[in-house]
Amino acid sequence: MDKKIFTLALVAIIGILLGVGVVKKQTREPILREILQKQQILLQSQMRIENKVSGEEGAIGMGDSRIAQKLQGLENRIAALETQLKGLPQAPNKARDAYEGPPPEDLSKVYDIPIDHSPVRGDKDAPVTIVEFVDFQCPFCARFHPPIKEVLKAYPKEVNYVLKNFPLPFHDHARPAASAAFAAGEQGKYWEMADALLENGNSLSEETFQKLAGDLGLDLAKFMDDYVNQNEKWEEYINKDLTLVPQVDARGTPTFYINGRKTNARDFNGLKKEIDQILNEKN
Repeated sequence: MDKKIFTLALVAIIGILLGVGVVKKQTREPILREILQKQQILLQSQMRIENKVSGEEGAIGMGDSRIAQKLQGLENRIAALETQLKGLPQAPNKARDAYEGPPPEDLSKVYDIPIDHSPVRGDKDAPVTIVEFVDFQCPFCARFHPPIKEVLKAYPKEVNYVLKNFPLPFHDHARPAASAAFAAGEQGKYWEMADALLENGNSLSEETFQKLAGDLGLDLAKFMDDYVNQNEKWEEYINKDLTLVPQVDARGTPTFYINGRKTNARDFNGLKKEIDQILNEKN
């Protein structure tokens, strides 16, 4: 037997078996252990052959033949074990089940979302209210914010807009940014600060908050005083918003609602279509 072909064949077999071991990791452990043990024997046998090839070139023959027979027997045994694995029921896998995710969203359901402490942008008596659960550090929130501003400009009396805070745990500056917006609101510039925070979501910090406050013409001393010393109140507001998240099935940021009904519309035309439908139904 040509030693190079023999070695390559062994490597191929072992690679395939290792792949099978990984793929089948979710099945019964005793059979897995047996396959792994057989793989280990194959590896040890390969090493013995390679040692003989390097040290006793002329002595390879009957010994290698016996080893090859043993290896063939092991391969047959592993193939049988793999057949058993295929017939076993798949073990429960919590990670896989979680990945398969929650049931499809019901876009017809209407949720009660209280305005409470949240500022309202636009006419408070408007027949259409858009609520967004936002993370000021979320790039997708920044991306889909301009269409909302466009809608508010196009429907000044018909549509208003409310932000609810949904700071994601891996965004370190999302909560402080929400506090900065509330602090700016003490000087009547909540929405201006909210817009600026979303535009600068990739570089948020306390220094950024101060700079944005200065750009907006705020009294910086008062802004920082409100930002720091009223933090307990801002945290209460943020936590109130967070309690709404599971109640309204907000699964990420941004999540939009039009008159309490979740919407997948993200551009001006999509939002306009839904708004016009509501307005037509009211007329």
